[in-house]
Parts: sequence; C-alpha cells; structure tokens
Amino acid sequence: MTSRAGKEKPLPPAFQVRHDDARTWTEALSSVPLLAALSQRQRRKVAEAARIRRFTNGTPLILSRQAASELFVILEGQVSVAVPGRAPLAMGAGSFVGELALLDGGSRSASVVAEGPVVTLAITGRRFRKLMKTEPTIAIGIAEELARRLRAVHAAS
Repeated sequence: MTSRAGKEKPLPPAFQVRHDDARTWTEALSSVPLLAALSQRQRRKVAEAARIRRFTNGTPLILSRQAASELFVILEGQVSVAVPGRAPLAMGAGSFVGELALLDGGSRSASVVAEGPVVTLAITGRRFRKLMKTEPTIAIGIAEELARRLRAVHAAS
C-alpha cells in the first residue's frame, strides 16, 4: 500500500476557506457586544448577510454628510469617529458604526477613518433592514447601544 501523503490535490477554490469570506468570522462575532447574545445560527445569518472590508491607515470608512450604504462592525483594528463640533472618539474591535443613517435614511452624521489597518464586517442597508426584521434580537441590541450612546452624549454636555 502506498502513501498519498504530500500528493493530495488541493481543494477546488469554491471549497477552500477564505479569510475574506465573512462566514469564517462567525465565531469571532460572539465577542462583538452587539451580537454576543445571538445564537450561533443568528450570528451565521449576520455573517452570511455581510462581507469583509479591509481599510488601510487613514482611509475613510464613512464621510460625514454623505448618503449611507453600509453598517460596519469593527473586527480588528481601530477607527477614529469625528462628529463636527466634538472631540474625535476612538472605537475598536467589537464596535459598530454607520447604523444611524441606515435606520433613518438621513445622511452620515460623522466621519469614520481607519487608524492603522482595520478589518470590518460590512452590511448593506437593505440586508441590515432585513436582518432587523427577521432577527429582533439584533434590533434590540442596536436600540440598547443607541440608548447608551445617547446617554453618554447627554452626560458629556
């Protein structure tokens, strides 16, 4: 009997796990506070609705006053959030940005720029709304985080 070790054919590209495939990040999503309470199945649905987007240092994810198209969950790295008239705020892995304009259809209220290499899970507005309708736990998580942010703004003013 001959050994085939070292002679195995690689898997076809359709079956290879790609680091840029959002579904490979399903487990990492359990550490995102917004998504931590979701079941494995629900996190998989989020990952399936998203795509991985990478940004280099100084690259804007979001520009203030622009139309909204995506929500970003920061998986790796750090971003700077600049709201006109306020000091910039640093946000890192587990944070999410871009939800306000997707919720109300308005323009972006802040600019968000990568501070070094950043890996995000990007969800389009259409898919975000569908997730909120089919997975109420996500909608509740977004509402709770928005309430925390609003309280923080009121406490700071």
